[in-house]
Amino acid sequence: MQQIVLFKDEKKNNNIDLGLGLTLEFVGGQGKQAKKIILYRQGVNVSTLDPSDKVAKRLFVVEVIEMGAGKSDLATALAISRQTIHNWMEIKKHFGREGLIQGYNVGMSRSRRKQRELHQEELSCGNKSEQVAKIRAQERQEREAKQQEQEARQQKIDFGFSKVGSNPAEPIEPEVQPFSEEHGWEKTRYAGTFLYLMPLIQQWNWLDLVIGYFGSAYKIFMVFVLMAAGNIRSIEQLKNIRVREAGLVLGIRRIASKPIIWEWFYSAAQLQVSKLLLADFFRYQIRTGLAGIWLWFCDGHLLPYTGKHQVRSAYNTQRRMAVPGRTNMVTRDSSGRVVDFEIQEGKGDLRAHIVALGKKWAGQVPRQPVMVFDREGSGEDFFASLVKEGIPFVTWEKHADADKLAALEKSKFVTEFIFNDKQYGAFEGEKTFTVAPESGTQRYNVTLRRIYLWNKTSKKRVSGLAWTGDMNMSTQECAQAILHRWGASENTFKHLNDRHPFHYHPGFKLVESDRQDIANPEIKRQTSLISAMKTELNKLYKKLANAKAATKKDGSLRQNSVKGRLESTITEQELALATAREEKKLLPERVNVSDLESYKSIKRVDDEGKYLFDFVTSSVWNARKQMVDWLRPHFNEENELVDLFYAITSCQGWIKSTKTDVTVRLEPLQQTSRRIAQEQLCRKLTNLGARTPTGKWLVVEVGEEPIKPIKNVQKND
Repeated sequence: MQQIVLFKDEKKNNNIDLGLGLTLEFVGGQGKQAKKIILYRQGVNVSTLDPSDKVAKRLFVVEVIEMGAGKSDLATALAISRQTIHNWMEIKKHFGREGLIQGYNVGMSRSRRKQRELHQEELSCGNKSEQVAKIRAQERQEREAKQQEQEARQQKIDFGFSKVGSNPAEPIEPEVQPFSEEHGWEKTRYAGTFLYLMPLIQQWNWLDLVIGYFGSAYKIFMVFVLMAAGNIRSIEQLKNIRVREAGLVLGIRRIASKPIIWEWFYSAAQLQVSKLLLADFFRYQIRTGLAGIWLWFCDGHLLPYTGKHQVRSAYNTQRRMAVPGRTNMVTRDSSGRVVDFEIQEGKGDLRAHIVALGKKWAGQVPRQPVMVFDREGSGEDFFASLVKEGIPFVTWEKHADADKLAALEKSKFVTEFIFNDKQYGAFEGEKTFTVAPESGTQRYNVTLRRIYLWNKTSKKRVSGLAWTGDMNMSTQECAQAILHRWGASENTFKHLNDRHPFHYHPGFKLVESDRQDIANPEIKRQTSLISAMKTELNKLYKKLANAKAATKKDGSLRQNSVKGRLESTITEQELALATAREEKKLLPERVNVSDLESYKSIKRVDDEGKYLFDFVTSSVWNARKQMVDWLRPHFNEENELVDLFYAITSCQGWIKSTKTDVTVRLEPLQQTSRRIAQEQLCRKLTNLGARTPTGKWLVVEVGEEPIKPIKNVQKND
């Protein structure tokens, strides 16, 4: 048994523990020989010191002492005297940071005026506002130079507005641009929503894409960001929003009234460019590495319809029954980011969607992603079509023989691994089947990889099928891809439905469906008739079996006996049953509703509004996944990580907009570890260098209230 180490070596790897979660890391040597000293708090990088900078060293030491470190421990670690640290603390106490920076001496005088007279030559002269403005201008130039360098290195993607037959939107006026308003600090309840905009604007070029397609109608997409981020499940629920506070965070001054919001929406929807918008968005993700191309998880999810019109039926897997609705075919990468989606009428066709997906992105990726799907896509003809198109895939094997799997010897499961804290064993075989081509009579064989999987924790055995072509994909990788399908697809939809308005469809509109064919109702009636005739015949057969032959006195059969009447009736019924069966065979399986009387035409839900809203939902979801990844190194509790992220994005705060910057300040979280993670995420987002189309820098920080409320002082009479 491995012994637990209760007390760690404080100086291991040049680290010195100061207590209270504070640790110093010395880079390049110990004490005064160190080239850099890093301060960690609860494992998070809080501050970095260059020991050669004397002023910075004084400020650093005072900061560490104020965090709770002992003076003796810190003095030993930095190879300075405890008295020196005491003197610096006294200087901070009497003169603040000014005394540490200017080198005031408490022993000479404790008067700040006297100290300033003694150090008059060392104090900076001139207008402080001009000096600060000059420093900020220099910092701005450095940031702009860095931004230009990043833009030069970044691969520019042509969204192709004109190539696809749709011209870019008209340029919008400067005063209508996002965040064009200038204002001082104002309080807002929706400050956390601002965090979603920063990676979208900088990494996804999201605003450029939206404004390029819709011009001034971009405002409806900013409103959708607020809805998706805040789980506001309809435009009608915006009546509960503080319109000015939300408008400031979204950069649109204020949220408009409901009629105007609907005007924004219809002005965007009438352009009918949602599919082009999505194609550009997903293409940009793939080309810039914002979405994975190793494993793609495909699945269909119900979008129910509860109206009074007749629409196609989809399938509700929870209720195990057909219900009116549509199916959203969504594709995600291994991290859960949305790669593509398509809304299909009725139940949809997962198989056709997977084949079309492989063809759609074949020219955009260096190699075909491995498609991972559930048993709904199982079928030998479908597998053969994927092999023919060169689309690799991994899936569960449908109708696997449980007895044969249980009879496999344990020694065959030679590949062992742990997945989601469960022990698995696996090995590989082959499955060969014969298919016939669409044209011609010559059949050919298709061979797939069969992955046998044994969950040693639950004692359950299953099998999967895979075809990976010339890809070097191991047995374990195939097995883990099958197991990972639940986390990357199913769990993603659970979180989406809980945290975001996944089913909302703005601007619900019904149009005539292109598919007006239905199952022939005459076949159903004929089937019911045949079933009734068979039931009646069975009753007659039973009566005939119990009936006795009636005879005359001379022993001859009576002509009008009960048995005779039954036999005659049975003969007639059998003839009628045969006739009904022949008539049923002649009926077409499907008919057009326009050829039927008293049948309503089938409607189709127009998907333009849903595509636009789901474009924003996908954008917000992918940005959320990215920000959680940035947050993870700064917070140790993995089970609480997502909740922490939503706590940060739900924070209230303050916003200020100037000619050059848009700054949002979040209220700090109370728990120390959470507040540190919050600060690190905000620093990361600020360092992205996101800018609005007009060039304003987007900054987010954590701090106290910049606006102090004025207290009313009542005078005593």
